[in-house]
Amino acid sequence: MTSHATAAHRAADVLRENRRTGFSAGAGLAYDYTCPSPETYPFQWAWDSSFHAIALLHVDTERARTELSSLLSAVTGTGFLPHMVLWQDDLRPRATAEFRIDLWEGWRSVTVAPPVIARAVEHVYEATLDLAWLRRTLPAVQGFFDWLHRHRRSPRTGLIEIYQPDESGLDMSPKYDAALGLDTSARDAVRDDWHAAMRRLIDGYSHDRRPESPLRAAGAFVWNDVLVNSIYADGLMSLARLQAEVGAPEAVSRATDAAARDIWAALVEHCWDPARGAFFDLDLVSGRRSTVLTASSLFPLIGDGVPEPIAERLIHEHLLNEREFWLPYPVPSVAATEPSFDPAFATGAIFRGSSWVNLNWYLYGGLRRRGYDREARRLALRTAECVAARGPRECYGPYDAAGHGARSFGWSTLVLDLLHTEWLLSPGSPADQAVHDDSVPAGHRLPTEV
Repeated sequence: MTSHATAAHRAADVLRENRRTGFSAGAGLAYDYTCPSPETYPFQWAWDSSFHAIALLHVDTERARTELSSLLSAVTGTGFLPHMVLWQDDLRPRATAEFRIDLWEGWRSVTVAPPVIARAVEHVYEATLDLAWLRRTLPAVQGFFDWLHRHRRSPRTGLIEIYQPDESGLDMSPKYDAALGLDTSARDAVRDDWHAAMRRLIDGYSHDRRPESPLRAAGAFVWNDVLVNSIYADGLMSLARLQAEVGAPEAVSRATDAAARDIWAALVEHCWDPARGAFFDLDLVSGRRSTVLTASSLFPLIGDGVPEPIAERLIHEHLLNEREFWLPYPVPSVAATEPSFDPAFATGAIFRGSSWVNLNWYLYGGLRRRGYDREARRLALRTAECVAARGPRECYGPYDAAGHGARSFGWSTLVLDLLHTEWLLSPGSPADQAVHDDSVPAGHRLPTEV
């Protein structure tokens, strides 16, 4: 069995084993979703489930549709889609303590996640051509994007705001250290210090807050995140195409596409640093940009809304730079040149140097969109090597592909989409033969982790 076939097999096992079904008394709804990790993350997370649905298309298309329908059943009457949906009544008490969250109506978080949902719905529709499902699903997706525009749009920049680091999904990224008042030199205390800083931040907010509570006014943490806004703009473009599919007036889809292009333009205006050739988040409390070079600095590559000269600089100066991101098992979440870079997961803190399959999946698409097919194939293969050898882990070491964080991790099954896109799951196919030159050298192949 080839390494990519092994990766696909292990991914399919996780998608099967992580399925959760039942009825939530607190929500008054049935649920059917894929949890990120049985041991560590038992609930439904919005961007995780969006990635799970894309992976499920290669295993069970009906489950892919159900995954998103279950998630979208948690959308509120105002259009808000929560970051976390805590379906299981018996597990909620643990969650409020362990995940440092406030709940709305007892079972939904009051926080958002990167809005991958529109891209996921588009993938599912393209694979199934289920127009009836799309017609049922699209209003909730549209409602959430409308909610983000109404409640999270920054009056200063036009970009979407987040009010705590975990709303970006990147949690402990060092790009937030300064805003949280963390001492980055105390590497052995990063995880504990981050948890303490998050407790202080959340305790400063009202614990009866609603999703629509005006947290900008608190001035505690107000942030324009490049990754969040790139995914938001990319999602708007997906939404515009889906609106056309269901027969919305042309003016509606044109306006949605224009809104996406406004976000890309705002990213260039407010977050692009021409001297360093990368994008950096904007801290709206201090009025300064973050200066830490992370994988999110590259994320405007995922769409076609930024000028090509900028995209070329991102690719050549950073993504394919072997001193920064193009490591043996790319793409590390922090550039290897940063003092906070933690490739061995020594701090136990996520998004500080390990490589992540979901980030790779997005950046892979950006490379392919711009004709970097060989580099995209190499990224897909290196990602598959990690999953084949270590199983679907939360993240991986960028030098040795060591498995880091949670085991049986759901969104690492996106390797299925990478492999299918590269036609790597048909033994003996031309594509299967063509990629061998780009595979990891024999002396660097990895033992399988049990």
